[in-house]
Amino acid sequence: MKHVDAWRDPALARRIVGRIEATVTRPWRIMEVCGGQTHALVRFGIDQLLPDAITLLHGPGCPVCVTPTGTLDQARALALAHGVTLCTFGDMLRVPASDGTLADAKALGADVRVVYSPLDALALARERGADDPPVVFLAVGFETTAPGVALAVRQAAAEGLASFAVLAAHVRVPPALEALLAVDEPAMDGLLAAGHVCAVMGTAEYLPIAARHRVPIVVTGFEPVDLLDGLLGVVEQLETGRHEVENRYRRVVRDEGTRAAREAIESVFAPVARDWRGMGPIPGSGLGLRPAFARYDARARFGLAAADGRDDPACVAGQVLVGRAKPMDCAAFGTRCTPDHPLGATMVSSEGACAAYFRYRRPA
Repeated sequence: MKHVDAWRDPALARRIVGRIEATVTRPWRIMEVCGGQTHALVRFGIDQLLPDAITLLHGPGCPVCVTPTGTLDQARALALAHGVTLCTFGDMLRVPASDGTLADAKALGADVRVVYSPLDALALARERGADDPPVVFLAVGFETTAPGVALAVRQAAAEGLASFAVLAAHVRVPPALEALLAVDEPAMDGLLAAGHVCAVMGTAEYLPIAARHRVPIVVTGFEPVDLLDGLLGVVEQLETGRHEVENRYRRVVRDEGTRAAREAIESVFAPVARDWRGMGPIPGSGLGLRPAFARYDARARFGLAAADGRDDPACVAGQVLVGRAKPMDCAAFGTRCTPDHPLGATMVSSEGACAAYFRYRRPA
């Protein structure tokens, strides 16, 4: 903990807040693009320490949250109609689909299991005989979780496992940022980039985005001092008219990323269009299995039809994810919609903005 304590130093945090106050001369809107950052900003009250001129917006930084309802419908169909053993991370079990959750499917008798790694699903598939149901891993996440899935697929191919498949729902951050900024009136003036994504992929993909849309992008971490330092970097650029990609998380992020992780992703996946909750289809924003690994593609293997999905009309998760609403703007927040009875993904996930506000900012 001594290493973490340095990044939670209250005196240092106050000094950075003072520098932000001394620098800012006009209103600015800054969006963080990571659900972990959202929770830290709210948990530590950083949004309340900043001068009134700074407005923080919460972006599509939660992979569970941006996974569209249609993908959950496909996962439920695999578990209920096709009888597979569906494995996924715990947050996905309670995300509402059109007609219930994966937890509901499990209650109806479907074999739905929580795993901590795609390699857990692969190990389960190894135990299957020819007459046993196949194992399908619902693969969600940004570029951070994709390397592990890529390794599992490569290993399945090396072993010739016919009992393993992947329902790929991975998404890529840079195309989503491009979509958020390529509108007449973007919601934000500057961006905090997700440090863990950049630790894998590096910073090069952000350079043309910053230049094209004239928006500063600062890579930062997850502790209070990290986040305040990142916000200071954005404000300094905005106040001086600069729009650069700046890496303020150098103890973790290298500009070139992590070569082995990138190579694993690129060997198994290729960019594809993907639907995002709140934004719809975005070209090149997803990762789909390459033709060499087509036998492990659950959509093709089981002939899954595309599903539009139905969301609860009272849920404003889509607007929260694009920075057009705050969680407490929703009339259902904390009443009809709670972590125990969520209407949408942003109240379910441990990285969801609504869950963060419910836990740390809900009125007594």
